[in-house]
Amino acid sequence: MSVQILQELYVTLTLKVANPLPSAEGRTVIRSLLSWDPVVVDAATLEGAWELQDRYSLSWWDALVVSAARIAGCSFLLTEDLSHDQDLDGVRVVDPFRVEPGALEG
Repeated sequence: MSVQILQELYVTLTLKVANPLPSAEGRTVIRSLLSWDPVVVDAATLEGAWELQDRYSLSWWDALVVSAARIAGCSFLLTEDLSHDQDLDGVRVVDPFRVEPGALEG
């Protein structure tokens, strides 16, 4: 997970859902996820995102997410925003709405 994802989650929880959380509650949720050690966007993340953007014609924001996943050593990226089962330099895209529970175990 990247800091970018936490930023997007915060905005969604506090502004975009039908019953948004108060800012303080949204911040508590985000703080609880900091223990997952999110990837910070740095020079390596940017360089990797540019390579992915060019190679796979990804949007800039998707390329940043995939770059962070690569840096974090993720095998899978759960998202419905990219092509299911696509391999992006060793990160397999998985649409969580298209797989059975437990299918990624093991």
